[in-house]
Amino acid sequence: MQDALQEIKRGADELLVEVELIEKLKAGRPLRIKAGFDPTAPDLHLGHTVLLNKLRQFQVLGHHVIFLIGDFTGMIGDPTGKNTTRPPLTRESVAENAKTYQEQVFKILDPALTEVRFNSEWVEKLGSAGMIRLAATHTVARMLERDDFHKRYAGQQPIAIHEFLYPLIQGYDSVELKADIELGGTDQKFNLLMGRELQKHHGQSAQCILTMPLLEGMDGINKMSKSLGNYIGISEPPQEIFGKLMSISDDLMWRYIQLLSFESIATIDGWKRQVADGANPRDIKVKFAQEIVARFHDAAAATQALAEFEARFQRGLLPDDMPEVNLPGVEGALLVPQLLKQAGLVSSTSDAIRQIAGGGVRLDGERVVDKGVSVPVGATVVAQVGKRKFARVTII
Repeated sequence: MQDALQEIKRGADELLVEVELIEKLKAGRPLRIKAGFDPTAPDLHLGHTVLLNKLRQFQVLGHHVIFLIGDFTGMIGDPTGKNTTRPPLTRESVAENAKTYQEQVFKILDPALTEVRFNSEWVEKLGSAGMIRLAATHTVARMLERDDFHKRYAGQQPIAIHEFLYPLIQGYDSVELKADIELGGTDQKFNLLMGRELQKHHGQSAQCILTMPLLEGMDGINKMSKSLGNYIGISEPPQEIFGKLMSISDDLMWRYIQLLSFESIATIDGWKRQVADGANPRDIKVKFAQEIVARFHDAAAATQALAEFEARFQRGLLPDDMPEVNLPGVEGALLVPQLLKQAGLVSSTSDAIRQIAGGGVRLDGERVVDKGVSVPVGATVVAQVGKRKFARVTII
């Protein structure tokens, strides 16, 4: 029991309520573990895999995992953490994104032990009368207790009525699925608690809640997001994944290892002792990057990605007279156009943006395609413009 609890709580932010979970585990049956994902973008990234990794741990422990695709809630748009109403997605875009989620999720989860469901199955059957009954279970005052709703209301920012439906429907999903445990990010706590309340309202045993930290993107500041360009996609080429992981700061590396690595706690503690005793953090980063590439591709791809990385940056393929530049970060990072200008590789930020658009900019050998990409404080990258302009840049 204690070993199972330690594994369940590993890397988690909060477990509610632990004594209830112990009672569920004592029953000796496979628990129903639910996690929902709205298909708002066509691909999964490492931020999504924090929850997927935890689902995998539950599978190893013998429990029943439900991967819930929020195809109905995706059309509403999750208002969590937003200061404006999210534009609704079309049914077509949600369906297309959901298809790629199904293809990619089994890079982590065991398909034989995973139940894939869509919440449109039951939400569409509710109809208008059922939706009114669902809305009647909670008051506006209760909804305004949610932090982001409260801030928007206090700041006189508009809140659309349909946004209140989102946490209600997420909670109702737990009723339909009879979830024993629901997983979510720390920003989802209100919605997860809604599931407990609605289960009690329907006479069910209340689910336990396990919240997981939100993974920062490569900038080390903001939540990993495709819209911010600070993401590492699990379907990206091996060299792209490897290069991006090698570019993160040493401090951020430990955060990624804690939330993403399948290595044992004892192994990770050993790595930390090695670095404390003088080992180069880069060597640990290489091990971790290879683990991630092997997970989403294979071991041969991980070996090849390392070989190509070393060929570019350790075997004399860079100019001997390459300047080394230290540049100050702004709010923890530096945008690539500013980096190129301050490093003297372009004449202006406008020139940098044109070079990026033309495919002429690389960081650590990987082509930059988004002008919004930034390099976090503490990271060192080899910046390249065209075939002959290089600089080794450290953000301080």
